[in-house]
Amino acid sequence: MRVVFIGDIVGRPGREMLREHLKKIREEYKVDFIIANYENASHGFGVTGKNANELISYGVDCMTGGNHSWDKKDVEALFNTHEILRPHNYPDEVGGTGCKVYDVAGEKLGVLNLMGHYSMPLVDNAFRKAKQSVKELKEQGIENIFVDFHAEATSEKRAMMMLLQGEVSGIIGTHTHVSTDDFQIANGTAYLSDIGLTGCRDNVIGMDSKVPLKQFLTGLRGHYDVPKKCKKILQLAVMDFSNGKCSNAFKLKYFCDGRVLKTDAWLEE
Repeated sequence: MRVVFIGDIVGRPGREMLREHLKKIREEYKVDFIIANYENASHGFGVTGKNANELISYGVDCMTGGNHSWDKKDVEALFNTHEILRPHNYPDEVGGTGCKVYDVAGEKLGVLNLMGHYSMPLVDNAFRKAKQSVKELKEQGIENIFVDFHAEATSEKRAMMMLLQGEVSGIIGTHTHVSTDDFQIANGTAYLSDIGLTGCRDNVIGMDSKVPLKQFLTGLRGHYDVPKKCKKILQLAVMDFSNGKCSNAFKLKYFCDGRVLKTDAWLEE
């Protein structure tokens, strides 16, 4: 199966990039399943029902979340009606789930959404939850497993790779909105510390730079806004899974000026 993962979609600019490119990406690269992180999709904070339907209409099959999963009030209902996940290590008392299984290209695909700890809301231990969830999926006969690990610290993400290497097909980090240059396949597991945002690229993490700069200069916080006009980027990973392993992976960057950059994941011998 060929799986695509798209990181934090930030506001209207991010959604516009999916509208412009996702259908032709699915056709050109013969993609079987598309996963996208929604947690910044509606003006930078959470996702509304309207925007969730919009992303689905562009071809997104499953959406993962993070610390902004509950920022829009209608998300609770969406957990029951849409293929929308939230971090699985939130307490069991909250709505939704962070783990689902899908039929993809004649095989099963488990999608697991987890959230880290550094500078994040208080949640259950991500690493213990990861081990438990992967064990339960394998007991169900699910071999192909993809993990969206939504975390601030690259050390946490790398530690998750060390924990699950060879046990899952892919682990890709989200949350920082800044892409990293460590895409690799090790022991059959594709790994990238952070896929990077999809949205405005000429500012601060997809938001207008005025408020972040004021905060850094004065310590005073303000409301972050997604610019109405900006230079946009779409960043995604393409991964080939079979029998629980990733055999091939590469990253694509689509720029609003028409450039497309491809970077192959290296194979760790």
